[in-house]
Amino acid sequence: MLSAQSEKQAFFIATLITFWYSSNIGVLLLNKLLLSNYGFKFPIFLTMCHMTACAVLSYVSIVFLKIAPFQRIKSRSQFFRIATLSIVFCGSVVGGNISLRYLPVSFNQAVGATTPFFTALFAYLITRKQEAWITYGCLVPVVTGVIIASGGEPSFHLYGFLMCIGATAARAFKSVLQGVLLSSEGEKLNSMNLLLYMSPIAVLVLLPATLVMEPNVIDVTTTLATEHRFLGLLILVNSAMAYGANLLNFLVTKHTSALTLQVLGNAKGAVAVVISILIFQNPVTFIGIAGYTMTVMGVVAYGESKRRHK
Repeated sequence: MLSAQSEKQAFFIATLITFWYSSNIGVLLLNKLLLSNYGFKFPIFLTMCHMTACAVLSYVSIVFLKIAPFQRIKSRSQFFRIATLSIVFCGSVVGGNISLRYLPVSFNQAVGATTPFFTALFAYLITRKQEAWITYGCLVPVVTGVIIASGGEPSFHLYGFLMCIGATAARAFKSVLQGVLLSSEGEKLNSMNLLLYMSPIAVLVLLPATLVMEPNVIDVTTTLATEHRFLGLLILVNSAMAYGANLLNFLVTKHTSALTLQVLGNAKGAVAVVISILIFQNPVTFIGIAGYTMTVMGVVAYGESKRRHK
């Protein structure tokens, strides 16, 4: 009986992880497809669609489906902290989407793998938190690998690269800031409730940004939708998958551990690279592959070193 229960639990976790992989890689590939192959060059509007879906579906999941317990905002200061996180989060997602207009997914993932470097940097600058020297040493191949991959990337684009670096830094900054701003027991929110509150704020920030920076988005999208009849459906599916990736991120962490998620995340990047090369047929070089491999190995070593020196 116990064995059957264990098998069911193992099957459930394996299914969760499969869906988590599919949603994360699916969002990434659909973003690239929309922003590069359909003439849909509106990364801010696309991010706003994602955040709108996250706001609506988070509310349904928490209030009606009870996937996570509902947590209320307890003070004005807590609200302003969440708003700050939301703005930083917007910056990271918009920057990532802009970079996908100019860079192949494979190189985007290579740059994104440097997140631990920026996390360690911001943790030291903001909280003065220091890691063991060997842990910092593991970050050397993380950065070196991206430098090597940049030199060997046939489709290198400076603006796209800078946007990708900015998005990666913003993502790391958000995770450190979240630990600082919502560190007290009374103000901690689980990731689903945080998304519930951050998403509407993000939409309010992104709406005027879209109107100012992408004023013709509605006209162009309507025209493109007549040429590509599945464009509207792709945007809807893409937005729903963006929420699904956040939901499954929460569920995988809940049923496994943060460490398991970190290990799976390292492997996810490599899987996304392989799939994107097969789909988009972007040229790769031996130097680029060697650089990305060095970065991933550095990230794995960094995670293991942090675990051992806790």
